[in-house]
Amino acid sequence: MSRPNRFFSLIIALFAAAVLLIACSPASTPVTTQPATEEQVAETPAQTGTIKIGLFLPDKKTARWDSKDRPFFETKLKEICPDCEFLYNNVDADATAQLTAVQTAITNGANVVAVSSVDSKAAAAIADYAKAAGVPVIAYSRPIENSDGVTVSVGFQLRDIGVAQAQALVDHLNEKGVTNPQIVMINGGPSDANMPIIKEGAMAVFQPLVDAGELTILRSVDTPDWDPTKAQNEMQQILTATADTQIDGVYVMNDGMAGGVVAALKAAGIDPLPPVTGLDCELAAVQRIVAGEQLDSVYLPIKVLADTAAQMAYDLATKGEVSPDMLQGTMNNGVMDVPAAFIPVVRVDVTNIEDTLIAEGFWTVEDICTPEFAEACTAAGLE
Repeated sequence: MSRPNRFFSLIIALFAAAVLLIACSPASTPVTTQPATEEQVAETPAQTGTIKIGLFLPDKKTARWDSKDRPFFETKLKEICPDCEFLYNNVDADATAQLTAVQTAITNGANVVAVSSVDSKAAAAIADYAKAAGVPVIAYSRPIENSDGVTVSVGFQLRDIGVAQAQALVDHLNEKGVTNPQIVMINGGPSDANMPIIKEGAMAVFQPLVDAGELTILRSVDTPDWDPTKAQNEMQQILTATADTQIDGVYVMNDGMAGGVVAALKAAGIDPLPPVTGLDCELAAVQRIVAGEQLDSVYLPIKVLADTAAQMAYDLATKGEVSPDMLQGTMNNGVMDVPAAFIPVVRVDVTNIEDTLIAEGFWTVEDICTPEFAEACTAAGLE
């Protein structure tokens, strides 16, 4: 019981730190210090009758959506509202199909929709349609831009993700005594509004070193749809173009793409592998971390995110409002300041897997330590 207690204490402490971080964030980050007001979160009349709540996720290439977000959200919803009807759709990176799915759900009586957008700008049509129908919209994990139809946003401290990834890579290279390292950046999808904010966080670490002549970014590429196969192809092309150049590290914005990057490095016969970063703590990535093939990942407490969103959805359906106590500030989406809840993130490497992922039940030792990784798990103290 001691480890879970320590971990949950960490999350509580991080929530408190997140409030301070919001107040100190630079102006380029789309988070304001304005508290959400009663008027901002109490615009929608409460619903009566059978409650239908929809969750709409963006793709099947990132494992977390179907394996974590959906079950966590559905379980929490059923816990607080056993009679609620749960509507679900994952359109697999098709923005038009996502709009159609939400429209269909609203036509069929959805009272609230939580949407993780395929395309943050295109999703404005979703929020506009929902507003016209009088249906609250929760921007889930990704912002919805340029629409005043967004009721509330719940997501992670995005800039912190990039900072954590980049700082971990720089610290590791320093520890290894690598001077003037040369790195590659494999970023996420350009249609996802989260990506530039994460990248901004990474560049807050990298750019001063670049300016000082202490770091070289050989290539920086954005990867459509965060697609692992595309990331693998990008890395192969970079390796070909820089065949006579030492690559000391690879900043990769999520775990799925990290898998593609590692595959490309292995196929090129590079040994030892350079440090590779990640995000999401996918099972395959955690196993790569244990095996020494990936430096780290950033853990997104998805259960906290999903639980928060499910509670918000239920409150909007039954009370017509979200409690201001659930909010830490606002996020400007281009046309309005959306009341927002911000969930802090945690960096995970081989030294703290047990105190984070396993302690919270995100993965078990049995999940991670399959026969292929048994020896590495023993060396890492995971038994």
